[in-house]
Amino acid sequence: MAHSTPVRAPWWACTWPALAWVILGIRIFAGPSNVIAAAEAFILIATVFSAVYHAEVVAHRVGEPFGTLVLAIAVTVIEVALIVSMMITGGPEKASLARDTVFAAVILVCNGIVGICLLAGGVRHREQGFQLQGANAALAVLIALTTLSLVLPNFTTSAPGPAFSASQLIFAGAVSLVLYGSFLFVQTVRHRNFFLPDEGAGEETLAPPPSNLASLVSLSLLLVALVAVVALAKALTPTLETVIGVLGAPKSVVGIVIAALVLLPEGLAAFRAARANRLQTSMNLALGSALASIGLTIPAVAAVSILLHKPLILGLDGKEEVLLALTLLISVVTLGTGRTTMLQGIVHIVILAAFLFLAIVP
Repeated sequence: MAHSTPVRAPWWACTWPALAWVILGIRIFAGPSNVIAAAEAFILIATVFSAVYHAEVVAHRVGEPFGTLVLAIAVTVIEVALIVSMMITGGPEKASLARDTVFAAVILVCNGIVGICLLAGGVRHREQGFQLQGANAALAVLIALTTLSLVLPNFTTSAPGPAFSASQLIFAGAVSLVLYGSFLFVQTVRHRNFFLPDEGAGEETLAPPPSNLASLVSLSLLLVALVAVVALAKALTPTLETVIGVLGAPKSVVGIVIAALVLLPEGLAAFRAARANRLQTSMNLALGSALASIGLTIPAVAAVSILLHKPLILGLDGKEEVLLALTLLISVVTLGTGRTTMLQGIVHIVILAAFLFLAIVP
């Protein structure tokens, strides 16, 4: 990655993940409290910075696009585990949790992460470029995944409400895996060059790659940090639900906050890459995480719903469908030339602001 990777990791990169597990242990024995919740929130943010550091070490060692793929898939797998565990332990009120979280992840990635990266990179470097073929491939798969999984349930008739029947869930899960698996094959094997930085793009000079030992240590600590982040997010969820209930905000806000917490490592890594004039890395992280979020979550929650007979609502409301359509349309337009300025970033951020405002004030 762009910054120099030292042989020995800084103290905080190892300390914060360890403290995260310490505070989780204290919570088990002492029980929840306001003081523990505050400590969990602080250590969660600090652990995110540790995860980003170790992700950059691993990414620098394995190179693009594998480096960004490691972080995207690792975060998404743990996010799926969080959603599934909440589905299993929760009741019918959790039927729409997967939909809310996946939808929030897509909007936060396509408008939040992409928008902030384009704005930050445009302010510092005026104009930036990336591989158009790679972005087009990712957007094509993303449009198909979101439409088949989050919009189509509103128009099927085999099951009542915005939900799939069992056979339709199996089909939706299989299609999601096929689409995401095909994208990974194209990204890492068949057309890997579509996702590599364009030669002569003026990117900052890379430091020498870390050693195999340093990379393995960082990979291990990355997984420890990511699991800790999601465990802390789950521990804070009851407090979050209470606060949201007191404020009178819709329950879908819970899914937004969960998605935001889980996406923090990827968002910070993408922002740092954009500031370093490595927009291709930012796009790989952002679009890759959106694809992984929906491509891996839908099959997992479909399997849980069928095997454990848990209710599952996937269809979006009309307002969310409009925001999704607007997001995908704007993404095709703003990323359709391979060159970006701060204006594209501002457009995406405004759509993000509309999404957040309307989630609180529906």
